[in-house]
Amino acid sequence: MSPHHGPHRAQLQHKKRIAPPSTCAAPSRNATPSPFYTRLLPPIASSRARLLSRLRTIGDARTRRAQPTTPTASASLSSSLSLPFPTDAELAAMLSARTATASPATSPLWKRGGGGGEGGSGGSGNGCTSCREVRRRAAAVRVRAAAPRRVEAVAMKSAAETDKEEVAAAGGGVEDKYGEDRATEEVPVTPWAFSVASGYTLLRDPHHNKGLAFTEKERDAHYLRGLLPPAVVSQDLQVKKIMHNLRQYNVPLQRYMAMMDLQERNERLFYKLLIDNVEELLPVVYTPTVGEACQKYGSIFGRPQGLYVSLKDKGKVLDVLRNWPERNIQVIVVTDGERILGLGDLGCQGMGIPVGKLSLYTALGGVRPSACLPITIDVGTNNEQLLNDEFYIGLRQRRATGKEYHDLMEEFMSAVKQIYGEKVLIQFEDFANHNAFDLLAKYSKSHLVFNDDIQGTASVVLAGLLSSLKVVGGTLAEHTYLFLGAGEAGTGIAELIALEISKQTKAPLEECRKKVWLVDSKGLIVNSRKESLQPFKKPWAHEHEPVTTLLDAIQSIKPTVLIGTSGVGRTFTKEVIEAMASFNERPIIFSLSNPTSHSECTAEEAYNWSQGRAVFASGSPFDPVEYNGKMHVPGQANNAYIFPGFGLGVVVSGAVRVHEDMLLAASEALADQATQENFDKGSIFPPFTNIRKISARIAASVAAKAYELGLATRLPQPKDLEKYAESCMYTPVYRSYR
Repeated sequence: MSPHHGPHRAQLQHKKRIAPPSTCAAPSRNATPSPFYTRLLPPIASSRARLLSRLRTIGDARTRRAQPTTPTASASLSSSLSLPFPTDAELAAMLSARTATASPATSPLWKRGGGGGEGGSGGSGNGCTSCREVRRRAAAVRVRAAAPRRVEAVAMKSAAETDKEEVAAAGGGVEDKYGEDRATEEVPVTPWAFSVASGYTLLRDPHHNKGLAFTEKERDAHYLRGLLPPAVVSQDLQVKKIMHNLRQYNVPLQRYMAMMDLQERNERLFYKLLIDNVEELLPVVYTPTVGEACQKYGSIFGRPQGLYVSLKDKGKVLDVLRNWPERNIQVIVVTDGERILGLGDLGCQGMGIPVGKLSLYTALGGVRPSACLPITIDVGTNNEQLLNDEFYIGLRQRRATGKEYHDLMEEFMSAVKQIYGEKVLIQFEDFANHNAFDLLAKYSKSHLVFNDDIQGTASVVLAGLLSSLKVVGGTLAEHTYLFLGAGEAGTGIAELIALEISKQTKAPLEECRKKVWLVDSKGLIVNSRKESLQPFKKPWAHEHEPVTTLLDAIQSIKPTVLIGTSGVGRTFTKEVIEAMASFNERPIIFSLSNPTSHSECTAEEAYNWSQGRAVFASGSPFDPVEYNGKMHVPGQANNAYIFPGFGLGVVVSGAVRVHEDMLLAASEALADQATQENFDKGSIFPPFTNIRKISARIAASVAAKAYELGLATRLPQPKDLEKYAESCMYTPVYRSYR
């Protein structure tokens, strides 16, 4: 045994302390650090990891960084926890520096040749800065060892004070039990609420709160005794109770607010409720109710959700993203609020869309809620009503455009990639046409981006068309398609249809596009209008005489499929539906605009005006319709069929880019799950009650295509991708707490 360690270890054993021995008394400048440091570091790191895990699990405690006010000041416990432990190389450098500056005058143990931990027995404690750093970090471990369930915020103190005093656990003097009275500008302390893992705090943490479902054992272990009524109930009973309460509300917005309140109180119960009652609650947490919620977001705004990046943050976007507590983000949904559903420019109040979308990513696709981040880019609004609304929560200025807008987006995209890496899926949501196409084209080669309005809508509609062919017969190439609406949704669907036709027939894409016609606000898109068209419309300008109305276009082109994406309600009139039915035995009619008030026609109108022969699907939900004694269940071409499973497939494969073939794979996987039983009822989509299974199969198909294209990074590829996807899905059942 080294003579430097023997006395000091006995001294430590006598004092029951775990501070590492100092090598300040090393007689040589070339001395190497003691192996004792190497043995000590893993336990320190392990203790630190357990402590941080404890703080995250119980109480939403956050470690706070404390900067020393003088060179001799020692950091608080919260600072100790936030600093990284030194590596072996760093320790060697620290000890070498100490060897170069040590003197007998400042090290009483120099003459004895003994190691002087904490200044040695009766020493002055004037150790070197490097060793004080090690002792200060060891003090954090002593706190954990002394009080496993409580952590006292240790005030900043000098090195001499640290050497002389033991760091005690919470429960000190009567007058100042938690050290709050000692808090001054010079001597900061961590507030009691953040330093003690209290049951009161646990009940207010939505990530871990279980309400009355905490067991008797958990109530004792986590200081909950007396903070809850004595009854212990199951999660299933909690779900039953909340559904009973929700059904008492007659106004959909009230149900939405109740659901959002539940999400902020008890996250797992929220998702359990949504998963178990998805068909009833999907219209509440998303379309159509979310549209009204966004319109009134300023009035109902309570606890903030997600991140807000505004023009005021230009040059500081990286810092804004760093304020989000989670670092392992897998999916981001971002909007600038300019085209919220069919409601137009809602500015900052469009945040309801990213929040709602990510709720579905978790409930339907199984992506962990902690891995989801909703973001709103606030560049102003051109909505005069909002600018004059005293409750509006965003920037009160006209919407930024041009270079100012794109510079902020560039900074945002760069910051996301810098913090979260290139495997985070960024979903653009409800951007106006002129920005949506530009952003998707600009970043699709450098980032993992996905536009749900262009690509997600296209994928679910293509799936509906593939299912419809099982009812009406024929192939995609044998049908003719007419769109009312030539925005991002209409052109996105048209492009994916053309891609699938090209894939099936091996024909050139340009030739396949001729099967698809689009009508915008000025009439049929034809070659004679090409010079005045926006770039994304030009591929759909075909040779034809000018036509100004939808009805004239139908009578001229005689389409077999009519798809509405105009955002203008009641544009599929009785004359339009009757014209479609006049030359089609089973006309395919998709009325896709949201919300319900903007739908081109209702399910009842489509069935009645076509004598019950229409194959109908809509964007918003409609009730079943009875016609001539037969019940028709309208299918809903809801993006929620696609984007949760698509996102899960991207995540589980570790894909770095989105390829159009991955969208086709998602469409085909969804279409394959529609059964003859669904067709007999009039629906071309599988029921939402099976959505988790549907999402897992879509995820498996998307992941398989990513591996095939060489875009996946999670290697090796799992043998059974569907089973692997299911195993990765988040389940909201309560966990047991020790």
